[in-house]
Amino acid sequence: MTFLRPASIYIHIPFCARRCLYCDFLSTTFGPDVQKRYFQKLQEEIRLRAEEYSGLYHIVSIFFGGGTPSLPSPELITDTLDLVRKSFEVDPDAEITIECNPGTLNTGKLRAYKEAGINRLSIGLQSADCGMLKKLGRIHTYETFVEEFEDARSIGFDNTSVDLMYDLPGQDRAMFQSTLLALLRLKNPPQHISPYSLIVEEGTPFWDRYHEDAERKKLGGTPLFLPSEEEECGMLADLKEILTAHGYHRYEISNWAQEGFESLHNKGYWERREYLGFGPGAASQAEENRYKDTESLDGYLNGDFEKKEKVTLSLDEQIEETMFLGLREMKGINKEAFRNKFGRPLEEIYGNVLQNLTQYGLIEDSGLAVRLTERGIEISNLVLAEFLLS
Repeated sequence: MTFLRPASIYIHIPFCARRCLYCDFLSTTFGPDVQKRYFQKLQEEIRLRAEEYSGLYHIVSIFFGGGTPSLPSPELITDTLDLVRKSFEVDPDAEITIECNPGTLNTGKLRAYKEAGINRLSIGLQSADCGMLKKLGRIHTYETFVEEFEDARSIGFDNTSVDLMYDLPGQDRAMFQSTLLALLRLKNPPQHISPYSLIVEEGTPFWDRYHEDAERKKLGGTPLFLPSEEEECGMLADLKEILTAHGYHRYEISNWAQEGFESLHNKGYWERREYLGFGPGAASQAEENRYKDTESLDGYLNGDFEKKEKVTLSLDEQIEETMFLGLREMKGINKEAFRNKFGRPLEEIYGNVLQNLTQYGLIEDSGLAVRLTERGIEISNLVLAEFLLS
């Protein structure tokens, strides 16, 4: 009997109705004709990789990300999902997620997704404040979100996630509290919430407007437009208090869920499960071999499926990545699993680092696992950098 390794599939849909002002993701605003061509090429690549990886994997999760996967005709999505099922061994209970933007959903789309077997929605709300949504360049209002979210729930989507943003220009602590509470007061609130802070990315309209302010804040100065460091810390404190009080637990630095609704797909990345990515810019990891698809949409539409940026991770890189990703989860790094994977105890490799970080109250060792403390989470980027081996 052939042993199939667990793996995830990511499918990139690079189309948006309009680019948000803070976004630097690989996306475009091309219409239906280009979208149809794109899905034809996407399905070509899926068939190609299915032949290459035949008999190796059983698929535990599928994620349609973007861009805005809920923008194109639903038949393009459902036909692609059907092809994945025909091409790979997909688990009967696989988690199948589609990212959705409010303003692009309707009852017909939602029913098509549901009938095709999509069982999880990830919806980008970002804020319940309509003025803030306009400032972000979003195409929807809060009322649009509520209408479409409640429609999805009535159709039977009982596993939903909502993205929120904080540390936004002009946002204060009370505004962020208001967004959280508005979401939690819904008749059937989402089971999963992903709050993340604004990163002012180069090449976006927000970079032109706010990068000097972001740099000022980073250097300890008082920002003119962005929330102060004190305000941002207050938002994070409110986030923890409010979500905990409403029955959510933090299972990863940027993700909260009701019990049993943690994202299986995202956990796969943090736990270094193998994954296959389809579409421009999508990354794949087969065993310890990593590569990306072309980032050129034109190239992809012309059939460029060559693997780019191919690299085989060294043992040190595998160990570093295990630490960087695993410590993002609140359960931390299982010491026995680490030893079984790498043939050496964690303490043998990182003894001095663990001792120093423990002394400063940034990590804790339960005997079974090593995890970040609350203080360690607050400065996680600095803590994780300590686990570089070179």
